[in-house]
Formats: sequence, structure tokens, C-alpha cells
Amino acid sequence: MQALARIWNGPVGRVGLLSLMAAMLAGCGINTIPTLDERAQAAWSEVLNQYQRRADLIPNLVETVKGFAEQESKVLTEVIEARAKATQVQIPKDILTNKEAFDKFQEAQNNLSGALGRLLVTVERYPDLKSNQNFLALQSQLEGTENRIAIARRDYIAAVRDYNTELRTFPGRLWHMILYSGLEPMQNFSVSQDAMETPKVEF
Repeated sequence: MQALARIWNGPVGRVGLLSLMAAMLAGCGINTIPTLDERAQAAWSEVLNQYQRRADLIPNLVETVKGFAEQESKVLTEVIEARAKATQVQIPKDILTNKEAFDKFQEAQNNLSGALGRLLVTVERYPDLKSNQNFLALQSQLEGTENRIAIARRDYIAAVRDYNTELRTFPGRLWHMILYSGLEPMQNFSVSQDAMETPKVEF
């Protein structure tokens, strides 16, 4: 005990011991939860960014298709309405921990994906439209955006998995109880029941 007191009272004792304690705390995972939380929040921002990119492309796509396929007004209206609903969904600050709000957001985005899919199937009936340069450029941008959405969702799912696992395992569980009790597990994307059903093939 006297040896510890001599070290503490020595010229580098306090600084040395405090540095040692800080290094021990840093190495034991005390910063893991906030780091993973920030990573998941950043991944969520990228998901929102890509969904917004898709929403911004839709008006031009609809106008281009309308010029060639005016009689497909039902499909065009579905796309416009689905886009409006997807962009009007209120995103509360707690969406990542609020299952109801997260599910509502995901449903609106899934509805928009479905409407876009029906629009692109309809386009197959119009060879002139399929060869139009504006449409081809928009279709290419939309396909690229759908790929970016898939990647952003994949990265978000991985970030949330790591964050939620840290909250439930040792030593993260301990740090969660002591220092980060205000942080809750985050919601993750799920696959809709329709997407899981095997498509029917008819000959």
C-alpha cells in the first residue's frame, strides 16, 4: 500500500496511473456501443439517401412513359400515388427503435417498389418506348439506384446486427446497463410475406 502511495505521489505517478486506467478502460469495450450506434445511424442515413434518389427519378420516368403509353394511366397513377405515400411517411427521431414507425416506412417503400415493378413490366408492350434514349437512361439510373438501395440495406442490416449483438453479449451488456441504458436495440428490415412465396409458373 505504501508503494502505491509513493508511486501516486511521485512526479509521474498520477499521470501514469491515470493513463494506465484510461488505457485499460479503452481496451475493455467501453466505447464499442457508441461506435456501433454511430455506424448503424450512418448506415440508416445512406438507406434514406438512396430511397430519396429513387423518389427523385420517378417523376421523369413517369413523364417519359406517359408520352408513349398514355393508355396505361392506371399503372402510372399507382406509381405516382405510391411515390407520394413513400415520401410523405413521417420519420420520427426514434424510427430505428420504434417498430411501428419502422414497419410503416418499410411498407411504403415496398409498395413503391411493387408499383415500379408493374410499370416496368407494362413498358415491355411498347417497343418504341423501350428504344427511347430518355427512357433507357432513366431505366439505367433506376436499376443502379435499386442496386444502391440493396447495398445500403445490406450494410444497415450488418451494422444493426453488430450493434444489437453488442447490447446482448458480455461485456457490452454490462456497459449497456451501467453507461448506455438509454440506448435501445434497433429495428431491422424484414422480407415481406409476398416476397417469400414461390412464384407460380403456368404453361
